[in-house]
Amino acid sequence: MNKATTDRAQRLLCLSLLTGLTLFTAAAASATSALSAEACPGNPGALGTSRTIVVDPREHPKIGTMQYAETLPLQDKEVVLTFDDGPIPKHSNAILDILASECVKATFFIIGRMAKEHPEGVRKLIALGHTVGTHSQNHPLSMNRMPIEKAQQEIEDGIANTTAALGDPALLSPFFRIPGLLRASVVEDYLASRGIQTWSADFPADDWRHVSSQKVHDLAISRIAAKGKGILLLHDIQPRTVAALPGILRDLKAGGYRIVHVEAATPDKPKTPTEPQQWQLHPVSETVAVTRWHKVPTFAFAHDDMLPAPAISASDQMLSLTENFDRMRRPRNAVPLPEQAPWPRAAALHAMTSSASLPVPAQDLFELAERHGKPIKALVQLPHHAQQTAPARGSDSDAIAKLISIDASAARRTIPGAIPPGLHPTAVAAPR
Repeated sequence: MNKATTDRAQRLLCLSLLTGLTLFTAAAASATSALSAEACPGNPGALGTSRTIVVDPREHPKIGTMQYAETLPLQDKEVVLTFDDGPIPKHSNAILDILASECVKATFFIIGRMAKEHPEGVRKLIALGHTVGTHSQNHPLSMNRMPIEKAQQEIEDGIANTTAALGDPALLSPFFRIPGLLRASVVEDYLASRGIQTWSADFPADDWRHVSSQKVHDLAISRIAAKGKGILLLHDIQPRTVAALPGILRDLKAGGYRIVHVEAATPDKPKTPTEPQQWQLHPVSETVAVTRWHKVPTFAFAHDDMLPAPAISASDQMLSLTENFDRMRRPRNAVPLPEQAPWPRAAALHAMTSSASLPVPAQDLFELAERHGKPIKALVQLPHHAQQTAPARGSDSDAIAKLISIDASAARRTIPGAIPPGLHPTAVAAPR
């Protein structure tokens, strides 16, 4: 088989693999759509729940990039919905109806006092397939500064009342969200020691503030789009959340986002296999430059011999400063004295030997040859005036006798360098 035949066979093989992969992806997408339609009867175009991930709280005790380094191992455009502070039947039931109409599963963090007052609302969450965690007993906004004993009491009472409402401790997931996200290390350490995962969030919708439902919707969609994936924090006791949720789910579906459900690992339910970098919101690729500098290495010296100190040369002495930084403070209003010059008074320079002397330059090395030329001549008419010539060599009487009177005919006279008005210079400089 020649080289051309081999290349053609390789290209056909690659084309076949690509075609098979495309068909497999299309079949998987069709199967997912069919599964969503079957799981959500009466609403074939529902957003649905794309998948369920199972996490081990002991391996990743803190999640949510609003406060922590890690978040859930989600793919791009995957969102986890969470709701706090319930249940309050009037609004919580409306939230559950909206989620059920889209076949969406979420995680609810329950207040112990609310669970004690409305236990049927907690049981309804489990009946609809949602995940239930806890959110303290009384929702104190001071867990970041209260004594650890009081924080432990809030945590344990909330767990106890929620468990009592469910009737089975196995139905409660070991998930906890600190009220107001006012975290404290001692609280997080206590939760981790109990095998409870601390949940923060990746983006809130600010639905606890006095804003409109449209504002809640806009904040949720814009913040999800900014990060691309993550945990959305909402509250099922707020009427503005009830009004905003249908639009949020509609726009998530229109934007190609998918809902992910989260459950805790148990002996009968193993965790979802993941890689460490998947728990980062945006893992750093090896092909992307990073700004982290290498750590300074720890050197191991084979011996501790000292190197000889270098000798001080004359140039080093010239560069050394003699400024005294221990000058005494002068009294106030005293006349300042001149400071010592910062340079050495004298430097011991080594005399140069005759062998190191440079040759004396020749006398004509820097001589410039002068260029002589005749001046530019121009003819101009002089005004009528008396002209006196230089006396000739001879006796003084002869010089005085030779006077030149006024020339009535205005004789022409040559003036070196003069240019007559209205005329152009016509003379040519003498060759050099």
